[in-house]
Amino acid sequence: MCGFAGEVLFGGAGDVDVAALGRMAASMAPRGPDGSGLVSYSGAGFAHRRLKIIDLSERSRQPLTDPHSGLTAVFNGCIYNYRELRDELKAHGVTFYSEGDSEVLMRAYQAWGPAAVERMHGMFAFAIHERDTGRLVLGRDRFGIKPLYLSPSSQRLRFASTLPALLAGGDLDTAIDPVALHHYMSFHAVVPPPHTIINGVRKLPPATVRVYEADGRYHDTTYWQLPFGMRDDERGLTAEDWRDRVDAALRLAIRRRMVADVPVGVLLSGGVDSSLIVAMLAQQGQQGLKTFSIGFEAAKGEQGDEFRYSDLVAKTYGTDHTRIFIETSRMLEWLPHTIGAMSEPMVSYDNVGFFLLSQEVARHVKVVQSGQGADEVFAGYHWYPPMRDSADPLSTYAGAFFDRDRARLATQLAPQWRLDADPSRAFVAAHFDQPGAPGGLDKALRLDAQVMLVDDPVKRVDNMTMAWGLEARVPFLDHELVELAARIPDEHKLSDGGKGVLKAVARQVLPNEVIDRPKGYFPVPALKYLDGPVLDMVRDALHSQAARERGLFDAAWVQTLLSSPADHITPLRGSELWQIGLLELWLQTHRI
Repeated sequence: MCGFAGEVLFGGAGDVDVAALGRMAASMAPRGPDGSGLVSYSGAGFAHRRLKIIDLSERSRQPLTDPHSGLTAVFNGCIYNYRELRDELKAHGVTFYSEGDSEVLMRAYQAWGPAAVERMHGMFAFAIHERDTGRLVLGRDRFGIKPLYLSPSSQRLRFASTLPALLAGGDLDTAIDPVALHHYMSFHAVVPPPHTIINGVRKLPPATVRVYEADGRYHDTTYWQLPFGMRDDERGLTAEDWRDRVDAALRLAIRRRMVADVPVGVLLSGGVDSSLIVAMLAQQGQQGLKTFSIGFEAAKGEQGDEFRYSDLVAKTYGTDHTRIFIETSRMLEWLPHTIGAMSEPMVSYDNVGFFLLSQEVARHVKVVQSGQGADEVFAGYHWYPPMRDSADPLSTYAGAFFDRDRARLATQLAPQWRLDADPSRAFVAAHFDQPGAPGGLDKALRLDAQVMLVDDPVKRVDNMTMAWGLEARVPFLDHELVELAARIPDEHKLSDGGKGVLKAVARQVLPNEVIDRPKGYFPVPALKYLDGPVLDMVRDALHSQAARERGLFDAAWVQTLLSSPADHITPLRGSELWQIGLLELWLQTHRI
């Protein structure tokens, strides 16, 4: 829901660059096609693009300003318990002029300060400015479902919901960040905060409130951590007890995400996770539920759709189902637009799947629920079982998840981009060393839920859906559900081939054929096998003058990849050529 941008000057009054704010907002028009607003005053300015989901009236137009308190706020996302918070505030004498969650955020901050975020269930990023003190408060939800990018300098701070918006504002350092490049090439294209691929843009970590004082000094508060380990009252619970608790918590999470003044649909891949959302919504009495699935042409004998399973679920629960089939020619036509929609370079083949699915779904609904996050929360990936009993969790994790080690990377990067240290392995080691996740499996699940998930699948869903003014909600990232999942004993998590407890929930409402199928993703065979037009596109990008001047990669290695793309695959079955080609295509698309 929406996109926002802002500029705050440090150290006194002055005029913000309103033209830059206008360009930043215009670049985010797809995120908010239903309205726009811009306010500026001495030392600060804010712009907003609105997608109307809650309180469709102009009373919830942003930026929100309150002349009495001196607060100005911009907000992106949805606070699912906003009605309960509103009632609590009204009981303490607070009055409201709108019916939306945006004003609830501002009034909650006015009443409780930065700690107000701890009361919120939802996905959100926001900025609140205090006119009288010059203080700026930025915040992001627990799982970073909604993004927030920053462009700091000694004189000012700019911020926006997308990185390209900051590029549109201009006047920032677009040189490649060598640490981010190392992460991108090592940590399966995950670039953890605060880094982005360019020096001049940082990102606020999830579960963080940052308070800037008027002179530019700031401090961060991490308001939530994912705790592992059972509570005393949970010892002795059976597998069936855990199943029932997860069932109840998931139903509540899904019900929370139906809060909207417009219809809510479901992205139905046909996998366990999205199918569970459909089944539980149907059982809660949702009538005429709209569901959507996508498929692509087969390539090299690999099936390009999973309609068999999504059709089965749609038929079982009588949904208003739409199949969307994408010909390879159309996928290739829209691939550059997909790359343009990325706030950061993202290598997953299914980006184009989400992008084109969202294009069609947005013709029918403005809000959808999606199944992202279940694998990271309930231990569904193949690298989790070895983590349980590993004597060296760091090496076990890196061996399964990292695309290459430091020594191999040194042969692939051009000499000027090689680092003496290994920041990616050091980052994972530091994360594993933090208290609160004693076992190897706990360490991997915490890292994936709080880092990998944020800067891969969650970012992908936000970028691709919001490119078409479609809001995606992810019930498997309800923080209470995730906290419950973190307390489940390892043997229950890993049973039944992984996601054991969640599969036990599913067996009560879904056909076994959906549950016991091979694990699937959005299959996009034409991208998995780099040849034909896609290979030509990548070759042209890597041979371009811009790529040569950038000089990121060893030229001989690039040529080796181009001569035999299928022979160079990462441990997670990704194409090494697509990884570097996508990076170069993204940089060129955004004129970096």
